[in-house]
Amino acid sequence: MTEEFYRIKRLPPYVIAEVNNMRAAARAAGEDIIDLGMGNPDLPPPQHVIDKLCEVAQKPDAHGYSASKGIPGLRKAQANYYGRRFGVDLDPESEVVVTLGSKEGLASLATAITAPGDTILAPNPSYPIHTFGFIIAGASIRAVPTTPDEEYWESLERAMAFTVPRPTLLVVNFPSNPTAEVVDLAFYERLVAWAKENKVWILSDLAYSELYYDGNPTPSILQAKGAKDVAVEFTSLSKTYSMAGWRVGFAVGNKTLIDALSRVKSYIDYGSFTPIQAAACAALNGPQDIVEKNRALYHKRRDVLVESFGRAGWEIPPPAASMFAWAPLPPELAHMGSLEFSKQLLTEAGVAVAPGVGYGEEGEGFVRIAMVENEQRIRQAARSVKKYLQSMGVNTDSQQEAI
Repeated sequence: MTEEFYRIKRLPPYVIAEVNNMRAAARAAGEDIIDLGMGNPDLPPPQHVIDKLCEVAQKPDAHGYSASKGIPGLRKAQANYYGRRFGVDLDPESEVVVTLGSKEGLASLATAITAPGDTILAPNPSYPIHTFGFIIAGASIRAVPTTPDEEYWESLERAMAFTVPRPTLLVVNFPSNPTAEVVDLAFYERLVAWAKENKVWILSDLAYSELYYDGNPTPSILQAKGAKDVAVEFTSLSKTYSMAGWRVGFAVGNKTLIDALSRVKSYIDYGSFTPIQAAACAALNGPQDIVEKNRALYHKRRDVLVESFGRAGWEIPPPAASMFAWAPLPPELAHMGSLEFSKQLLTEAGVAVAPGVGYGEEGEGFVRIAMVENEQRIRQAARSVKKYLQSMGVNTDSQQEAI
């Protein structure tokens, strides 16, 4: 009997889990850890959404199996959201499927459309499921840059010219997790034209669509002309409505890809609990003031993070979107690498961040900082970081003293 399982052998140790385990052990020992590592919202969903969950859960007939592709009302609510937010028309029956969060949806689509030996183009650094969902399904990954500049387009052309077998799918994620980079509609229009020319599917992860700052709404790839011919897009209620633990996401777009995803899901799940889906309808169809409220809150946290950490001696570029900052290691400590730096920041400063190398080799030299603590805690983290940097010989004297 073998204990060497094919797919498990293809998965490396989850680097981010190493820091997570250290954080959990420290908290179990009674230490006060400021957790800026995991992108886990600290805010509750809107009250009317919780009320709808409780209301429907009281119904005797609400506890049986649900619909794998999502109840009709929820698929219609998502189609309506795309209509009012992006001006995109979607057929709720053939172009929308509900997923158990975008992460499950990405993995299930990879299972549905990937053959062993296929080559997938994915960004590096990237959120792990963007690569490992396809690796689990048997594909090989060719990395492309995250930054959407001319080097990006050159890397796509090289990949098509020199990769055997030719890539079949490209993963894009803007606003990016972990780098927080954004693109405009012109980028998507060029990308759709490239995909059609090269006969490549596009999978777009738009999980952070509503967390944009400085007055620049993030576009959907489906706004590009002809995008539904080649693209499917994933979104989630996790960050927009602070419903991460509810596990409600969506895939929308190309009918062929949606049908393949729906068919695989019909074999492996019955959909989420019906009261959760009903509450998700309430989130999408109800008052939307929570969306602007959350955006303003994360915007303020971003500004406090950049200001207070800068005063502490650690310059952090302000992200244009998402709930993350992608921070280069302080130059004096860059030799440590992102994993060791993250460990020391946890043990010496009581601040948890995610090591960049956990998102791919191109993430080395950075850490991801999640804006999931309130402003007071972020300032507290900055004070602890300053003491740590000073203990390591980093000169912070040129920085302002007040944090």
